[in-house]
Amino acid sequence: MHTVAVLALDRVVPSDLATPIDAFTRTRLPDGRPGYRVRVCGERPEIDAGAFTLRAPWGPEGLTDADTIVVPGTDGHTAPLDPAVRDALRAAAAAGTRIASICVGAFPLASTGLLDGLRATTHWMAAAELAAAYPAVDVDPDVLYVDNGQILTSAGAAAGLDLCLHMIRRDYGSAVAADAARLSVTPLEREGGQAQFIVHDHAPTPRGSALEPLLTWLRENLARDLTLGDIAAQAGTSTRTLIRHFREQTGTTPLQWLHRARVRQAQHLLETTRHPVERIGAQVGFGSPTAFRDRFKRTTGVSPHAYRRAFS
Repeated sequence: MHTVAVLALDRVVPSDLATPIDAFTRTRLPDGRPGYRVRVCGERPEIDAGAFTLRAPWGPEGLTDADTIVVPGTDGHTAPLDPAVRDALRAAAAAGTRIASICVGAFPLASTGLLDGLRATTHWMAAAELAAAYPAVDVDPDVLYVDNGQILTSAGAAAGLDLCLHMIRRDYGSAVAADAARLSVTPLEREGGQAQFIVHDHAPTPRGSALEPLLTWLRENLARDLTLGDIAAQAGTSTRTLIRHFREQTGTTPLQWLHRARVRQAQHLLETTRHPVERIGAQVGFGSPTAFRDRFKRTTGVSPHAYRRAFS
């Protein structure tokens, strides 16, 4: 039987804490035996969990002989990690223990140095913050989870469940993992990654900026087959100057901005209308259904049909 230690840090997010506990305690082997022994370890005997106070039966010493350690997210994810907890995580990693994080649990895990040089993920809203705070970590905001073998990371609480099911499948095979997924009323594998949940807003443009009327015009003309020359002519400038101003004020190029605006409008129409996908693609300015599907999937990670099933 595998031992899973769930590490509860101060201000732990209750949903992130419950995810591994539920997934692993519900896992049953073909003969009916439990697949995991789950223990909750706290940096202190009592942990602030927001709506309630958690009494952890184990302290950091409970990490020592665990086969897997899970670090849930915490509302205090930027707070310094307790030295005893940091040392316990490093010692566990040195001993070969599998360590996984859920959501912003990637921050305390990254603070130990265990993610340095590795690809990792976290909730998409915190991905830029993680990348800035820990530049040695290769942050991928578009995936549900990353498996580096010994060290694993996941996005939000739902992606944490995806990761737990992935680890169950690694440990006991697909049949046991599929049974655990059924008990959690979730698919064993979800289509796409985090990108489908990201709101693709553009960088704010300063009020009074010369680009402000141009961006308004672009939003009103998404359905047109616009070229870089068309946009430059509307702005009354050269294409070279236009690109420079766009990069300075939006962080992207005019055509990239236009493509993302079209995808965002398509997401809105998929969520709020029953228009055929082909009609939506034409409405937002894609020249063909194939071009629309390709750009939409590259941006969101899923097809327009899959996006509509998930969000309409």
